[in-house]
Amino acid sequence: MKLRQVSDLSDFSRGHWLRELLCRGEEPSHVQSSPDGQHLLLLQKSRPPTLPRVVAFQRHSIAGADLERTWQPPQPALVGLLFLHSPVVLGSWVLAVVWEHGRTEVWHFVVAVGWQLLQTLELCQGARARVVSVCSQGASLVWCEERPPLGAHSDMSKCAFRFCVCARALEVGEQGVQLGTVRIVLHNSPEYQVLASSQHVFLVPAAATGFATTSKFLLIWHPEKAKFTITAPSAGFIHSKVLHSSSESDFRKLLLGSVGLLSGFAPLDIHTATVSNSGGLLLVTTKGSVSVVEPDGTQRHVFDLEGGPLAQGGPVRLKTFGSILACVLAGVLYLVDQNSGRLIEKEVLSMKEVHFLESQGEEDSIHLLTQTGIYSFSFSKSEDSSRPEPCLVEMVFEEACRYYQRRSLSSSKLTVEKLKKGGTFQAPVVLAAILQHSLHQKQKPAQGLQDTYAKLLSTLSLELQSYMSLELLKTCVVCAPESEVESYCKELVEQEISRILQADMDKDNLAYLNSVFSSFPKAAWKATRSCLQLQQNGDGLLVARATPEVWKKVLCQPQAEEVGQNGIVPLFELICASFLKFKPKWLPSFVELTQQYVSNSWSYSSKEGPEGRVPLYKRALGVLARKNKHGEADDEMELELLLCSKRPKAVLQALHLLIRLKQWQRVVEVAEKFSKLSPLLNKEIFTTLLAELAQHRELDPYLDRLWPLCPAELTASDILTMVLQHLPHSREDPVPFSNEGNQLTVGLLKPLLQRVVQCPSVQEEMYSDALQSTTFPPPTP
Repeated sequence: MKLRQVSDLSDFSRGHWLRELLCRGEEPSHVQSSPDGQHLLLLQKSRPPTLPRVVAFQRHSIAGADLERTWQPPQPALVGLLFLHSPVVLGSWVLAVVWEHGRTEVWHFVVAVGWQLLQTLELCQGARARVVSVCSQGASLVWCEERPPLGAHSDMSKCAFRFCVCARALEVGEQGVQLGTVRIVLHNSPEYQVLASSQHVFLVPAAATGFATTSKFLLIWHPEKAKFTITAPSAGFIHSKVLHSSSESDFRKLLLGSVGLLSGFAPLDIHTATVSNSGGLLLVTTKGSVSVVEPDGTQRHVFDLEGGPLAQGGPVRLKTFGSILACVLAGVLYLVDQNSGRLIEKEVLSMKEVHFLESQGEEDSIHLLTQTGIYSFSFSKSEDSSRPEPCLVEMVFEEACRYYQRRSLSSSKLTVEKLKKGGTFQAPVVLAAILQHSLHQKQKPAQGLQDTYAKLLSTLSLELQSYMSLELLKTCVVCAPESEVESYCKELVEQEISRILQADMDKDNLAYLNSVFSSFPKAAWKATRSCLQLQQNGDGLLVARATPEVWKKVLCQPQAEEVGQNGIVPLFELICASFLKFKPKWLPSFVELTQQYVSNSWSYSSKEGPEGRVPLYKRALGVLARKNKHGEADDEMELELLLCSKRPKAVLQALHLLIRLKQWQRVVEVAEKFSKLSPLLNKEIFTTLLAELAQHRELDPYLDRLWPLCPAELTASDILTMVLQHLPHSREDPVPFSNEGNQLTVGLLKPLLQRVVQCPSVQEEMYSDALQSTTFPPPTP
């Protein structure tokens, strides 16, 4: 990329006068060129001893009059200079000069004749109106005008909303210029700067607005749809509303319903605002951050200028040339790729005052007007730099930097430039080559890849198609109407969750999953069912056909320092919360499925496995405990989670919970079912129930089912000792015959005692074989 001089201003009419004007240091406050680059327009504000004036220079002029217009200081100031295409003569232009009091002069340029005044019009209807900003949108003029209140001592709160945004068609025909009727776009509004693209008008609040709330958002007017979009650069799209009639165009009615949300946003920080050739609004903050606001209300950061905070009066020149953003600040030219935000070129200029010009027919060059002439930056045509790298390729190198930085033992930071030039890391270079080949093959024939690259491309083709379809789907979500957004979001969430489950579950991906589950809970639930292939079989049991890799991502438990501080919840807890919200009956079965996978993949209490730190049933119980309201259904869910774990402590905890709830039928059923798991658990269950039996008579109807649960090692004396320990203490003196019917009697224990006496003890069984043996001496037990 080189800087070369293309003109010394001699090709302009009266170029010597223009050159002398710039060299004298009388820098114009506004420089504008016509869309075809053939006319140059300069505006000089009042500076003694000269008067404010507008001068238009014609390029390659043979004959014809140039435009030069001056005015006396009492006359209102000039507000706008607008080039409008004239349909009368092909290739000719119309210039509208708009003054502050609404008077508009329309000048017409004719080849070999020059500029001629066509007509003088009155833009505003009221005599007291004052135009503060104007732009051209299509065949109409759009402006913001001030309408001062009639009373001298009016309410100041009403004075803040004394502005009005209007539009009026401007038709240039053979008979002259005709103005259409005034259309009120927005009334009772604060002061706005209007900036127009080809299809939209951006309303940027002025620096001195009446209220703080009105300076926290932007408005975007869509003339074809008669719709307004409210957006805040710090939060993105907020609200859109279609105005069906002029009565709905009141500013306060437009904001009705969004004031509470807007009050929490930070005020706008805008140093410079201009419209790009793609139709977006380019914003430069006082901190030097450049971002673009799209017509749909979304905002995207592009680049950060160097040098720290910008001076209040220091100009920042912005211009877009295709996908390249050119920016001049303090004599430094920045060329940035708008798509990726990558700095393409940084050039220190020898001159401070630089103005961009239109370069019609030369999209690969940037034209600059300086004191010494017109210079251009031309992009080289080599194959390597014919166009900037796509965002996806740049993302590959950035992700590779993060990956290798985590694995590196060095403290020096790895950058994309080092990654490309080092020659050590071949994987991102190979992948970038494959992506460039795949992305460009639809635009123009790409050169052949190496054999190894071609093999990798065939392997990655399905993944590339999936990724490109995902990016296309994201674009559809942004551009879709409100009625179709929900269906697009379901598909997008499913693809995003599936993609993350195939990647490494690091802290960033986990935080992203948390935001997805929080923003789209129902879509995330359906996506989880699809990714894990959860369904009920013919017997009504829950089954899952997820791969081992997906199971490991689901059961992954991050370190304590990665969660809690930022409120990041592990994926297993996110899925459990979705079960509780949309399908609570499936949660115990899901926990049981995960435990089966853990038992098959890791040894019991392995430190590497998910059960090594916190058991899965306890993690699910933690999700249940975080619910706002706790009811009977939650008690039942807690029981199911405890029992599905089949752990001794959990089973005993469930048994005590059932006893507390006095569900005696289920107490006996749980005891019968889980006593078979181990002798130790059998003994714990039986002693617990025997203690309950000694205290009350609720278990009396189930004695026939409880006695078979008695462990073989218990003796009659052991049973009587436990019963005596748990008998309720009587407050009165004992009597031979009590009137209370809740005391335990020997008659109730008689079947159990007989059963214990009749059954041989464990010790007897141990020595029975030795006593009956014919060998001498008997074997050691």
